[in-house]
Amino acid sequence: MKLLFYVSKLYSIPVIQPLVKEAAEQKVEIALFVSSKVSRKLPETLSTVEAFTELKDAIAFNPDFVLCPGNFVDFRLPGIKVELFHGIGIEKPSHYKIRHFFDLYLSSGPVVTARFKEMERKRGYFRTVETGWPKIDHILNYDITDIRKRFNLPQDKKIILYAPTHSSSMESAKDILPAIEKIMKSDEIWFCKPHEFMDKELLQELRGKQVKLIDDCDITPYLHLADVLISDTSSVIYEFMVLEKPVITYRTLSRKDKGIDIQSAAELRNALDRSLSSPGEFAGQRQRHLREVNPRLDGSISRGIIDLLSSIDSTQPMSKGRKPLNLFRKMQILYHSRFRKGYLR
Repeated sequence: MKLLFYVSKLYSIPVIQPLVKEAAEQKVEIALFVSSKVSRKLPETLSTVEAFTELKDAIAFNPDFVLCPGNFVDFRLPGIKVELFHGIGIEKPSHYKIRHFFDLYLSSGPVVTARFKEMERKRGYFRTVETGWPKIDHILNYDITDIRKRFNLPQDKKIILYAPTHSSSMESAKDILPAIEKIMKSDEIWFCKPHEFMDKELLQELRGKQVKLIDDCDITPYLHLADVLISDTSSVIYEFMVLEKPVITYRTLSRKDKGIDIQSAAELRNALDRSLSSPGEFAGQRQRHLREVNPRLDGSISRGIIDLLSSIDSTQPMSKGRKPLNLFRKMQILYHSRFRKGYLR
């Protein structure tokens, strides 16, 4: 079996890392097809894996499966196209958008599986299998030995992490960022992990101030460092929840009881004090939501995915139905490959 990982965005790197590790342990032949931007930022753990930036090289690899932690994949690649998803953005309509590229969707949990199974029945040209989201393995198995020492952070400080989404209808940064320095306490260290596509003008407000900006594409160590996460309707909330720590949301769209949901920046300080003093207050609700969103928390999601792919005959179609022609999106792929060299759509 040959696996090709199709990675166009930096934030998708941690999604594939545990799968690459598991595939290597099972002696599966693997390669990466990455954008130029990703190729320059590959972590040491992926340095030994062959990485292509040219389509012709990825085609010549002739994969059985193309695994994609994103919304698009080049239709010219051979192999069964597998959607891994770049997040657990279950509240976002785009999470359930079918773009007609994929043969197999690997869902994170029952609430996502049910939606995709219904679409599978209606469309008839793809399959859905509930496996769990592989980045959860990366988070749960992350080495946290002396993590504060590694980041030069004192033991007596509380760590607050703010990680907003970039979606215009859900973002919180315009309200939260100006308020942060007004409510910071001397025994706290604040980090902000901006989304890759976040408005750069908003970030300028933080330059030179006390809040530490995270430039790393992998938020995982900061999830372990943080005592509390502040967000809105971002997938990172569910990533943080697997570590059994409190979240504060700003006007979140659904599942409002997974933490304290505030309606204005003026409520943030009180919500923080409450979360820090009673971190287990919403533990039951968090566990209930995870059972619906991503119940597999044993650190072995990636093993299950590799085992699943090994059991599939890649020479046979995944279903009897045929994909739509999808001409507009295919033209988009062709345009990007022709005029934006080194960029994967």
